[in-house]
Amino acid sequence: MSTTIKPSSRDERFVEVFGAPLDQLLAAPEHTRHLREALELRAFLAVAEQHVARVRDRVHDRSAPDRPMDELSEDDLRMDAQWMQAALQARRGYLTVLDKLLRTERPPEYQRAVMFNQPAITARAVPAETTTAARAKGR
Repeated sequence: MSTTIKPSSRDERFVEVFGAPLDQLLAAPEHTRHLREALELRAFLAVAEQHVARVRDRVHDRSAPDRPMDELSEDDLRMDAQWMQAALQARRGYLTVLDKLLRTERPPEYQRAVMFNQPAITARAVPAETTTAARAKGR
């Protein structure tokens, strides 16, 4: 399965920030620099989260209540703990950078160019001195 279609914990945030479902964002012919970077970080995050889930499932399987106690290995569990630590560190790092990038992206309603169709003001104000001088002359 491609990392671009693996789910990640930030997929809903992409919809909020970029205003479109993830599959539409991925299928778009051109990406902004922020979107391209965010999608790349999201792919790394998806892989890291997949590793966390694999190690978690492996530990649960090895320590399942129906497994014989003689099969438990301190070395295996220690290695799993190291793998889990590395996977969680990677996930935290990707989350930190991705969340920062998503916070700096402008919301979709501000990304569109807005054109105002307002008429130009064509009337001119008469200078105050002119009207005062005209009144003084009796006009």
